[in-house]
Amino acid sequence: MRINCLSCGHKFDLGDAYDDFEGPVKCLCGAMLEIRTEDGRLKAIRLMENISRRPSRGRELGEAAA
Repeated sequence: MRINCLSCGHKFDLGDAYDDFEGPVKCLCGAMLEIRTEDGRLKAIRLMENISRRPSRGRELGEAAA
């Protein structure tokens, strides 16, 4: 089964081991995708929040670094 990364668009093959699976998979770009498959078909996919892309503690989105 092939899926497209929701972050970068990279297409990758998960193989038969993921025909009935629910959980995270990681793209080459580092994005974590949460997927659910049944009978070799993708049923759900979402981009998980990437912890390394969060703003530093004490800074909000949109604030410039000092």
